[in-house]
Amino acid sequence: MKLLRGRRGCLVDLGSGDGRLVFAASHVGLRCTGYEINFILTTSAQVRAWWRGVPPSSASFVSRDFWKTDLSDYNNVTAFLAPGVMDVLGEKLLKELPDEARVIACRFPFPDWPCSASEGQGLDQVWAYDMGAVRGCLLRTPMPLPKAETQC
Repeated sequence: MKLLRGRRGCLVDLGSGDGRLVFAASHVGLRCTGYEINFILTTSAQVRAWWRGVPPSSASFVSRDFWKTDLSDYNNVTAFLAPGVMDVLGEKLLKELPDEARVIACRFPFPDWPCSASEGQGLDQVWAYDMGAVRGCLLRTPMPLPKAETQC
């Protein structure tokens, strides 16, 4: 949440699990959607939202494959996904997100993206990427930088 401080607009949480990040982000004023392929976790988050009185306009949860969803309406993205999908996710986000979007990667960074900020360490580390800066760096760099140079 520290890396989303001061951000406005819509947030999508890819792999939202039990919804804790969606709830936290909606509490600070972001309009949030959590994508979770596990129906049980999605249902649990929906019930928790109803129980807490969180309106669907503030936080919603969908049991749908985000890979088949256009993410261009979101200017904040959080992802806690396996390291093996980060390259493919990066390609999707580069195609769909606006320059003013911020992407937060939890535990597993984007291998070739320069980060704007980082918090935590070890298993609790998260990275923030501002899409305009990522695009600018990737356009200037003919070949991907070594991983040690791209991570904060």
